[in-house]
Amino acid sequence: MPDVAGTAWLLVAAALLVGFAKTSIGGAASISVAVFAAVLPSRESTGTLLPLLLVGDVMAVLIYRRHANWGLLLRLLPWVAAGTVLGAVFISRVDDAVMRRVIGVVLLVLVVVQLVTRGGRLQGAVGAPTAGRRRSTRRAAAAVGVIAGFATMVANAAGPVMTLYLLMAGLPMLEFLGTAAWFFLIVNAVKVPFSVGLGLLDTQALLFDLWLVPAVVAGAVVGRYVIRRTKQKQFEWAALLLTAVAAVPLLL
Repeated sequence: MPDVAGTAWLLVAAALLVGFAKTSIGGAASISVAVFAAVLPSRESTGTLLPLLLVGDVMAVLIYRRHANWGLLLRLLPWVAAGTVLGAVFISRVDDAVMRRVIGVVLLVLVVVQLVTRGGRLQGAVGAPTAGRRRSTRRAAAAVGVIAGFATMVANAAGPVMTLYLLMAGLPMLEFLGTAAWFFLIVNAVKVPFSVGLGLLDTQALLFDLWLVPAVVAGAVVGRYVIRRTKQKQFEWAALLLTAVAAVPLLL
């Protein structure tokens, strides 16, 4: 791991944003992804960030566990598994410079997708299935699941695409947060053996993470306070803006 004496506060802020994102505005986690990729080698940054994401996931599930929409989750998870495998194969074949730019591109592409579809034109494809749209619902779940699995494995960046999917499904805010909490806890736990096998997560990375865990917990507490005072439109635009801001430095 690198000498982080000059960047300690930056990493603490990134860890705070991890916790904040898990209990409030998910787009904030994209900034954490970008900070870790800028401070650490880009490949290793994804593995080092993973345990901190899991800490935030556990806290989010403890808070929002009763609000999940399991129908949406069960439609997504098999396809997410396929996307995760694709992402693992991709990581095994690229170097650090490519990985850094891919993280930035993934984040920006997902922001563009959300902006293009903000009018809710696709909501019928991802909402609760009916006899008339069950096939389109399955296709939407397949597409979102594969993209989310690939993005989370490659860049810990499934947040934007999941935000899009859950917003289009028309979920109330608490149900949105509960569904996202369970989704990311399951998916990030599944990623652990892949990250270990690819050499992205090891004992040294875990020890490095230990001193950042309190910041994740503090961020989750702050996020819970903020979300109680946040309106839906503010929630949506903040997520998009934070994701776009996070992606730009990775492309430079």
